[in-house]
Amino acid sequence: MRRVALEDPGYDDAAQVAAWAGVEVVPVPVDAQGIDVGRLAATRAQVVVLSPAHQWPTGVVLAAARRHALAAWAADADAIIIEDDYDAEFRYDREPVGALQGLAPDRVIALGTVSKSLAPALRLGWLLCPAALLGAIAEEKENGDRGSPVLDQLALAKLIESGRFDRHLRRARGTYARRREALVAALAQHAPRVTLTGLAAGFHAVAHLPGPAEEESVVAAARVRSVGLYGMSPYRSTGAVRPPQLVLGFGNLTERTIAAGIAAVGDLLQGG
Repeated sequence: MRRVALEDPGYDDAAQVAAWAGVEVVPVPVDAQGIDVGRLAATRAQVVVLSPAHQWPTGVVLAAARRHALAAWAADADAIIIEDDYDAEFRYDREPVGALQGLAPDRVIALGTVSKSLAPALRLGWLLCPAALLGAIAEEKENGDRGSPVLDQLALAKLIESGRFDRHLRRARGTYARRREALVAALAQHAPRVTLTGLAAGFHAVAHLPGPAEEESVVAAARVRSVGLYGMSPYRSTGAVRPPQLVLGFGNLTERTIAAGIAAVGDLLQGG
């Protein structure tokens, strides 16, 4: 059976996808520098799936040294890297991070989507893959869904060619940046003991709760107050609730809603 390495923490539906694909999944820890390439090599995986520009859900960026180590691992192990570039268009601290695909084009399959930049219901994406894999991937795509909606593809192509897609992204970055700032400000006011990370890009941040706080208890108590919070534990391969962390999404909320929500649960976030 083909062995596929996934980031840990990572997508919470990994086990179901692996069962459907008939592969064995091996979790590999992620730290402040991204995926641990040494631990990855020890798994003897033939494929790794990762989100190097803005790791889901921790939000860390894969460090330059690890990018080079990852490319070297793929070459030595005759392995494939699947690069999920799901929200790199929305970066707030600098220009978008370069893709791994440019570092090792013969070893990387780069994936992108407009479900984040335009609308979740618009299920269009793309991939850039080594030439040797193109035929097999195209065949799998055809067998899997018989092709993507043509009208949707033509509309997206027109949007890109006209320059309107770029203008939309510039506007959207401003909108999400303001929501991000509202989250930071609300936490500073109502829960100053909470530390935020993963804010450099995307639509979510990771809240590190103070020691006494219990992740599951905070989530449950917030729900009673009609505020939806999501713990980090479902994204960990072990389900561990320590250290207590929350994944705070702000993409589909207004600045006023963000401020009100944090105000309503600030005492919970501080362990009160």
